[in-house]
Amino acid sequence: MTCINKKIKSLLSICLIVVIAFSMTGCDDGASPYEDDITYDIYESSKGYNLISGSANSDNNLFAKDLGVTTGADKGVENVDAACSEGGILVNRDTNQVKYSKNIFGKMYPASTTKLLTALVCVKYANLDDLVTVSEYACKQTSDSSVCGLQPGDRISYRNLLYGLLLRSGNDAAIAIAEGMSGTVEEFAVLMNKEANLCGATHSHFVNANGLHNEDHYTTVYDMYLIFDKVLDYKLLYDIITTTEYDAAYTNSAGAPVQQKWANTNLYLTNQVRKPREVVVLGGKTGTTNPAGYCLVLLSRNNKNEEIVSIVFKADSRNNLYYVMNQLLETFGS
Repeated sequence: MTCINKKIKSLLSICLIVVIAFSMTGCDDGASPYEDDITYDIYESSKGYNLISGSANSDNNLFAKDLGVTTGADKGVENVDAACSEGGILVNRDTNQVKYSKNIFGKMYPASTTKLLTALVCVKYANLDDLVTVSEYACKQTSDSSVCGLQPGDRISYRNLLYGLLLRSGNDAAIAIAEGMSGTVEEFAVLMNKEANLCGATHSHFVNANGLHNEDHYTTVYDMYLIFDKVLDYKLLYDIITTTEYDAAYTNSAGAPVQQKWANTNLYLTNQVRKPREVVVLGGKTGTTNPAGYCLVLLSRNNKNEEIVSIVFKADSRNNLYYVMNQLLETFGS
């Protein structure tokens, strides 16, 4: 009986690993991965396990084997002007080393870096060539809101919306994606939170697709690193965030063609700020609101051909955002 019990336990363990692995890869056929509550509950029972050190073959390390794992203690802050921002991280994606960290588990507002998660949900579960009819609600943005100029009744593909979302940081594009996929922003936020959990971002909560401020819409620097790491697994999203500008083509409510040129909001890519030495900036996502401050999630490549992810959250000015980012990359990126 002892041998039989051991075999049964071994079989159950293998099945559990397969279920978890499947839940984390998502579905490629467009079907929702969230219909099976059992898969999601299995993951939820291991909240934060990717941050816990364990034996080489433990579930903790199986999840985090391709991630930078840290205790969360500040690291390297004495080597940069860290006071100019409230949080940040730099991770070498090739060695999985966390070279710099400041307040990476503290509650932060993500502003438009939220759109990285919106894009991740879209690219995984939408048919990107399907057309979305833009609603009046999506176009009702304040005068100072970041938009890509959509109009009610426009017919535009998810693929084009992703460019408007990540390049131009269009709040209208974010809502159009949310409504197209889920009917309402609120329902889409449910998918966002479940997808964040699948990334390991268990200390975040999202209530909208664009990152406009809400007290209940928050993340951490480390959670945003986990989300961005998954974004980089998708070639389309990689291509978009590293693109300087894009010519969008779609139709208006009357069926007439519309063309727009959307430029990247990343000042590195538009050559409006000094670039770091010894590092090539590839792309990323910006975000700014008054409560969030100035935020930047960035992908770079050093002179060893290693990919570097660096994040600065809540910088006190746009100039200091890029100043601190340059310091991080020049000090810890090579």
